[in-house]
Amino acid sequence: MRHFGHLAEDVRSRLFLREPAAFDQDSDAAVLATALGATLYSPATRASLAADIRKQAARGVVSMVLCLEDAIADHEVPAAEANLVVQLGELAATGQQRLPLLFVRVRAAGQITDLVERLGPAIALLTGFVVPKFTEDTGAAFLEALTDAEEACGRRLFAMPVLESPELAHLESRRETLFGVARLLEKYRERILAVRLGVTDLCSAYGLRRSPDLTAYDVALVAGVIGDVVNVLGRADGSGYTVTGPVWEYFPVQERIFKPQLRRTPFAEAHPPAEGLRQQIIEHDLDGLIREIELDRANGLLGKTCIHPSHVPAVHALSVVTHEEFSDAQDILQQSLGGGGVLRSAYTNKMNEAKPHRAWAERVLLRAEVFGVAREEVSFAELLGACLCP
Repeated sequence: MRHFGHLAEDVRSRLFLREPAAFDQDSDAAVLATALGATLYSPATRASLAADIRKQAARGVVSMVLCLEDAIADHEVPAAEANLVVQLGELAATGQQRLPLLFVRVRAAGQITDLVERLGPAIALLTGFVVPKFTEDTGAAFLEALTDAEEACGRRLFAMPVLESPELAHLESRRETLFGVARLLEKYRERILAVRLGVTDLCSAYGLRRSPDLTAYDVALVAGVIGDVVNVLGRADGSGYTVTGPVWEYFPVQERIFKPQLRRTPFAEAHPPAEGLRQQIIEHDLDGLIREIELDRANGLLGKTCIHPSHVPAVHALSVVTHEEFSDAQDILQQSLGGGGVLRSAYTNKMNEAKPHRAWAERVLLRAEVFGVAREEVSFAELLGACLCP
């Protein structure tokens, strides 16, 4: 699979200086973690689950979570498990096809072992499991079960722990909770694909819910937790992990309180002008999502949890490396080979310092591999427009 593979070849050629590279379940973990992009959640109870997975793949989704946890009621769990096994079996029986990276979000460690056994050959469709409410105390059983499941099925399976427990939200326990999570993850490093943030649960510990006019970073409690998680688990010294962005909860049109957060300029300067696209984004409350994605990136997060397909194009369009980013990253790494130093960017608008900017540049080039590099004249508005109207 590849990002933007659902677009026509001539459209990709027009948009990209370097097109996204292909990857699959067997790709390097760093590539897969970067390539997750917009991870779309779906309840495992859906009777049309197999068809939904195919449909979303055709629309450009490259990672999905089939949820057996908070997305379904407690009494639905047995039926959801049975449906999941049947639907994945149906997908496996259809043979070669382009499917997203698939993960199952479980409630209990025993579900991992049980599902691997029940799925049989269809386990080949799964990339791994999502572990909810992860702490050092609760997470060990899940990771041990994952290890056993790998041995039983003979293939690589990843874990994506979700940090969302009250112990993480509460100031007095946050430090030890984070260091405990770090200790446990280090023991299973080869099996950890990414760390996810459960902001909805973190807010629930205080009875909070942000409006569509506010990002997660406007909620001081949440912003503090995100900063601490990245501080401990997102370091660029080889000890860190990919940390993904929090869910954006809104998709219906709401009555707006604040002015739109989306500037007119990128849409006015698009070729052709895309003011209609800007208005469409505003009407669907996606301008807040776009702002939050930008803040995710600025705070060290990559990818995003999504609960509605309409969110996916924005996440992916903003994940494409701009020509300016690519130019800076190449210059920085080239300067690093010469021993460091400072140079003016090719765009003549910033300082590129080889040593302190090197880790950033390496991450940019990895993102460029999986999301591609836009042509110099191509804006985010044009990328998003192509995704919304392939």
